[in-house]
Amino acid sequence: MARTREFDEGKVLEAAMQLFWEKGYEATSLSDLTSRMGIQRPSIYSTFGDKKELFEAALRRYTTSRAADIRTRLQSHVSVKQAFATFFEEVIQVEYTKDLSNGCFCINTMVELAPHDERFEILTREHQLYLAVIFQETIERGVRAGELEADTDAKSLAQALIVSLIGLTVMMKSQPQRSFVDNAIAATLTLLK
Repeated sequence: MARTREFDEGKVLEAAMQLFWEKGYEATSLSDLTSRMGIQRPSIYSTFGDKKELFEAALRRYTTSRAADIRTRLQSHVSVKQAFATFFEEVIQVEYTKDLSNGCFCINTMVELAPHDERFEILTREHQLYLAVIFQETIERGVRAGELEADTDAKSLAQALIVSLIGLTVMMKSQPQRSFVDNAIAATLTLLK
């Protein structure tokens, strides 16, 4: 008879995700994971597999949650221009109000692992493409509503905004001058004609 788990899989995965997000893949040890997750190594292995598989599960949890959050935030405004302006402002504000910025877990993974691990190259690229689809749908909504010009290339514009978002998130790690960031985002948002 199979033994039932004595822990909430979602909660321990969330704990692992937070730890990987804080420290990165390489700097996180199995001892760190067992301590943070509150379970022993055999439970980690039997539930999630090895450290890399656990990291992948944590990353997938993050990207699913993050994409849903972004979609909701962009849909919460009638004005598409205002939706993107508010979205970028919130990204910036969060980074400047934290004591220690962890940035975006997916982008951190893109920088740390994707250059030398094909699995994470693919996973991070998939997330970028999915976010681009969310941005594109939002832009298309603006075109249909007449807020954006009818000849707007929604796909290219969405991709440009994703590149800006990724660049912004990486740059925020160095806490640049606020005026530098504000000016760059204001110029980026002029793409939404």
